[in-house]
Amino acid sequence: PGIPRHTNRLINEKSPYLLQHAHNPVDWYPWGQEAFDKAKRENKVIFLSVGYSTCHWCHVMEEESFKSKEIGEIMNKHFVCIKVDREERPDVDKVYMTFVQATSGGGGWPMSVWLTPDLKPFAGGTYFPPEDRFHRVGFQTVLLRIAEQWEENKDALLESSHRILEALRQTSEVHVQGQESPPPSKEVMDTCFRQLSRSYDEDYGGFSQAPKFPTPVNLNFLFTYWALHQTTPEGARALQMALHTLKMMAHGGIHDHIGQGFHRYSTDQHWHVPHFEKMLYDQGQLAAVYSRAFQISGDEFFASVARDILLYVSRDLSDQAGGFYSAEDADSYPTTTSEEKREGAFCVWEAGEIRALLPDPVEGATEGTTLGDVFMYHYGVKENGNVDPMQDPHEELKGKNVLIAQCSLELTAARFGLEPGRLDALLQECRHRLCTARAQRPRPHLDSKMLAAWNGLMISGFAQAGAALAEQGYVHRAAQAAAFLRTHLFDPDSGRLLRSCYRGKDNSVEQSAVPIQGFLEDYVFVIQALFDLYEASLEQDWLEWALHLQHMQDKLFWDPKGFAYFSSEAGDPSLLLRLKGDQDGAEPTANSATVTNLLRAACYSGHTDWVEKAGQILAAFSERLQKIPIALPEMARATGIFHHTLKQVVICGDPQGEDTKEMLHCVHSVFSPNKVLMLADGDSAGFLYRQLPFLASLERKDGKATAYLCSNFTCSLPVTSAQELRGMLNP
Repeated sequence: PGIPRHTNRLINEKSPYLLQHAHNPVDWYPWGQEAFDKAKRENKVIFLSVGYSTCHWCHVMEEESFKSKEIGEIMNKHFVCIKVDREERPDVDKVYMTFVQATSGGGGWPMSVWLTPDLKPFAGGTYFPPEDRFHRVGFQTVLLRIAEQWEENKDALLESSHRILEALRQTSEVHVQGQESPPPSKEVMDTCFRQLSRSYDEDYGGFSQAPKFPTPVNLNFLFTYWALHQTTPEGARALQMALHTLKMMAHGGIHDHIGQGFHRYSTDQHWHVPHFEKMLYDQGQLAAVYSRAFQISGDEFFASVARDILLYVSRDLSDQAGGFYSAEDADSYPTTTSEEKREGAFCVWEAGEIRALLPDPVEGATEGTTLGDVFMYHYGVKENGNVDPMQDPHEELKGKNVLIAQCSLELTAARFGLEPGRLDALLQECRHRLCTARAQRPRPHLDSKMLAAWNGLMISGFAQAGAALAEQGYVHRAAQAAAFLRTHLFDPDSGRLLRSCYRGKDNSVEQSAVPIQGFLEDYVFVIQALFDLYEASLEQDWLEWALHLQHMQDKLFWDPKGFAYFSSEAGDPSLLLRLKGDQDGAEPTANSATVTNLLRAACYSGHTDWVEKAGQILAAFSERLQKIPIALPEMARATGIFHHTLKQVVICGDPQGEDTKEMLHCVHSVFSPNKVLMLADGDSAGFLYRQLPFLASLERKDGKATAYLCSNFTCSLPVTSAQELRGMLNP
């Protein structure tokens, strides 16, 4: 490309999404006082456009509308135009998405909202085509109509925006009703199980027909439900639902069989044709879920999928300073000479390409069989492509194949007269060749922004996999990322987290001129990560930092009147609403995840007020938990943890001793959702001993590593056998 014709003030931003729009003919502003002052001074409507850098329809709307000189002129004449990266500013995104969902019945990105100069919304939607089409009004038409209405009916629009905001304020409020106590755990968990069971796809797994999302929150709920109901038919069904879903996802096209990791979601019922972007938060949560599946089942298949995810993240989403990048795009150029990006171009295959890469005859197979024949059979490759036209409305995947493991190794081996072990090695060789060939294609855009919350989720993935799979390298990688957070996304002077930092020139790590302060989700997922990292590494520094951050979270976000935490701090005049997320989605909402954090924090510190806070959150969401717990499966799961009380598993022993390592391996190999692990190694001056003086009374028995099971700081008799300990860990 030559020198850009236009450059707007987004060129000074760090966000990859904002930089994508820095050469639009639109006079974009970032979210901030300069734009707000201009709107008031000139009495203009604000057009707010919210998206993220790996969003397919955001790219489409940019190409069609924001790069159009004609549309740009209309926008610049009549509006003050603001661009927001929803991943940088989830608080702004949530306020206006609440409005769009309430007024249009749907939501999504790009989000397009029109605001009065005092930031109150009065019209909104998502993607608009540039011109009127079929039954869809065009963006240009909408812009001109709104400009006309503002000129002619300004007072009516202002009145309408005021009424809308008041209605949103009332309907979005989450608070405790009177003296309400936490809802009964058994009812909440049983209802959530029944609701998930009703929506479960018996054939292909998952909890909808199409589109299909990984939803780790559902799978984590089912694992905990199984753990607390192991001897019942319901418990057995919960486990079967979770494991079958994980197997079908891993076999499907949503799983990148060549480049590892998981795409965002499947557009069809069979997990076959994905929306191809890859998000860090999915990789972190799925690595943890597949590790738990291995813990529970002992099936090496699940461990191999967890390793596959962590390989992808280590290779493609890791900054050399230790942090993790946010995402890879769905769209890319099919070839180095292509002028137009296509969705999935980096990941899909023509049958002819595969035959050319895998021409070798296979010894011992039926005569004339090539590696290509075996690979194409196993992964469902067809000569004319294997994508249903219904899943490809823009014909971007016509004649292409999305790999999906159609058969078990045993069935494919039998089809070609091979041993399963030999077939496995052959398929590995095939995947390696395709990976090498794919590396020659133009890569999708990488969003190299690093977010505290998503880095927290990924640290948990590495730490939990490291513990469950006994892979110290993963624990080390988690510690490296936690050290990165402490260096680049934590302000030691204020004791507060920051939201984001960015890969700069020469692979340096850069920060915005005015850093974005951390939101509730940043604290919650980083605290969770530090607890997971402590249990995997037993390095007390991580525990100390986690408890500091929990105190800071309470100070910044707790609602002392209505209970639970606000998603953002008080004191930002540009935020019209302080909201509390009430739905678990691609990630658990922060109030859901923080319940378990608070219970763990209380176990590590002895501060029982954190147990009280956990109960108050459950009370604030009590009505929703009792009616539609499927909307909050992580919080429903936490009601079980709250009710059953966390057990403190204390191991007294030398961290380097083989007997201690055996005990720790036993704890890590058992899925026990209602326990915390701590090592009492005799260092009476250590952080844990200062927090929990009762640890000083626990000692090794007969000089051996000894385990105690404690609850409310009352401990069981000592145990020196890993086998006995295993029996005690059962929930």
